[in-house]
Amino acid sequence: MSAAGSPDLERCDRCLLQRRVCVCAEIPTIATRTRIVIVRHVAERWRSSNSGRVAALALANSELVDYGDRGARFDDAAVAGPGTWLVFPEGPPRTAAPEPPPERIVVLDATWQQARRMRQRITGLRGLPILRLPDDAAPALRLRASPGHGLVSTMEAIARALRLVEGEAPAAALERLFALLAQRVRATGRRAPT
Repeated sequence: MSAAGSPDLERCDRCLLQRRVCVCAEIPTIATRTRIVIVRHVAERWRSSNSGRVAALALANSELVDYGDRGARFDDAAVAGPGTWLVFPEGPPRTAAPEPPPERIVVLDATWQQARRMRQRITGLRGLPILRLPDDAAPALRLRASPGHGLVSTMEAIARALRLVEGEAPAAALERLFALLAQRVRATGRRAPT
């Protein structure tokens, strides 16, 4: 049997990592008051380095919505509604939760170039208040290289947003999951970005 056909190299259907490093058994269930809406670009759907998928598996009060399927119209209702805020690196960073706190937080799950285009093209995002996250230090292990200071993965952004609006417990649980995910991706032989 070739190395590519090896059972150890087959992907998990759920987390998309190689089965030998699958994180599914270690994904916690994280309860939050705030609804998390992850709008994932279709180009991210099958990438094993996509942290949004794993975050959605952990967050009990979340939904994952795909954007960019050819011929499919995006349903703006997925991102609209009172109390909805968009996490995006625009404006001054917030050091305290908005009052009243967000009922829903929308996070764009894409490369930064794709996220900028999604922000412009998804009508339902226009006019949403922006939740600009603090520029905390980046973790030692990364899934992909960051194109700039303060630009982080989807799971890291969700953790930072939850820390701001709900406190330490849900944020810390997501950060531990991100660290595990990064370690497992590295164990597949992928070089860590610098």
